[in-house]
Amino acid sequence: MATIVSTVAYLGLEARAVEVQVQLIPGLPAFNVVGLGDKAVGESRERVRGAIAAMGLALPPKRIAVNLSPADLPKEGSHFDLPIALAVLGAMGVVDVETLAEFVVVGELGLDARIAPSPGVLLAALFASGEGKGLVCPAAQGSEAAWAGSIEIVAAPDLLGLINHFKGHGLLSAPRPGEAEATFRGPDLAQVRGQETAKRALEIAAAGGHNLLMCGPPGAGKSLMAACLPGILPPLDPAEALEVSMVQSVAGTLTEGRLTRTRPFRAPHHSASMAALTGGGLKVKPGEVSLAHLGVLFLDELPEFQRAVLDSLRQPLETGSVSVARANAHVTFPARVQLVAAMNPCRCGHLGDAGLACARAPKCAADYQAKVSGPLLDRIDLHVDVAAVSAADLVLPPPTEDSAAVAARVAAARAVQTCRYAGEGVRTNAEADGPLLDRVATPDAPGRALLTQAAGAMRLTARGYTRILRVARTIADLADAPSIGRVHIAEALSYRRRAPVN
Repeated sequence: MATIVSTVAYLGLEARAVEVQVQLIPGLPAFNVVGLGDKAVGESRERVRGAIAAMGLALPPKRIAVNLSPADLPKEGSHFDLPIALAVLGAMGVVDVETLAEFVVVGELGLDARIAPSPGVLLAALFASGEGKGLVCPAAQGSEAAWAGSIEIVAAPDLLGLINHFKGHGLLSAPRPGEAEATFRGPDLAQVRGQETAKRALEIAAAGGHNLLMCGPPGAGKSLMAACLPGILPPLDPAEALEVSMVQSVAGTLTEGRLTRTRPFRAPHHSASMAALTGGGLKVKPGEVSLAHLGVLFLDELPEFQRAVLDSLRQPLETGSVSVARANAHVTFPARVQLVAAMNPCRCGHLGDAGLACARAPKCAADYQAKVSGPLLDRIDLHVDVAAVSAADLVLPPPTEDSAAVAARVAAARAVQTCRYAGEGVRTNAEADGPLLDRVATPDAPGRALLTQAAGAMRLTARGYTRILRVARTIADLADAPSIGRVHIAEALSYRRRAPVN
């Protein structure tokens, strides 16, 4: 009769049930693992053999058959080591099989029988909670698993300690949830001299979760203002923090079970590949757009990214998720991000300055900006020209308004949106669409007349028209206005790109 231990396989942010079935069959000694596992799963045989030998035990002189069921579900990762080892020990009569049936087991084994961390423990803990079972995991990840709620968690440092715990010889203490990290604020807007228009656009972007593009010469403060954005965004609420931590758990970046209330801020280099940005690889992992979920994705030097890489962001920006298709799997990761991009007007960066511009101006600007496709630019709500900072601006006293003052206005606007969209599955104005947007963002008569006139003059697409309404709704929220007026529509139009890039 086969010994069965429960574990999971990860498919995106979904944990699927897997049974590790072990049977000792008379015949020549052998150790076979079947069930559509990757190379790491195949190598688990040697890690399990070495870990059991390190405890002074020997495998029985029989044919050991390990089946990972369901057999047609791809299994990736080293977290199958511990459930395979426990199933083998259960078949040998070393541990009680009935006790193992009450737990989901994950963990990587070392040759010295230590249990090493493996990605995805938080997902496994949430799955075990839903199944009404406990969780066996590495000791280093016990605090991470404890965030799943009131389930029994056995966090063991090594295989021998785990066996002794199940036999009642040396009980392991229950882990406590990891501490929440302090909110990280980063640079302060008081460091930015001048650039009042750009700072206003940054405030609107933060209040409504809108995408933002800043275009200006080198040294104008674009990167500094983008780095100030986390400091004016409201912290993650507990549900959002858990959602972000699930992505970090799968990526293996959640250390010591510490959850953070700070919104993610990811700034990949312009040499990043499509797999690095959207996810993928041999073992499908979340990319930068998913690691920035519910936070900010900052793309500096936007035209320097490969065009195909930038266009791969079009679907995540629209839907809030990214799908990675492979021959044997179709994985979906969340990607509800706020895109903030910065670019120079041309390659030399000094378009409009006759003393510094290159000899190819203005053709160099058209060639340079054409690297960013029109459909991607159409998905960016706020377009801001950032002027060079003069010496006169630099000698002025620091601004009296800092990030804390702006953050207070942003928090008030976000609170209005939270109340407005309660029960709608929408967090910010940037996500509102369809009948919901019609209900909350219909302008008054003068505003509607201005928007109708501008839509024809600016040749707005349907997407552009919708995004104007979303931005106007945010501007009205910042002004604590119950309805959208002409002044709100006018300001929203001022941030729209005037003409398509050629």
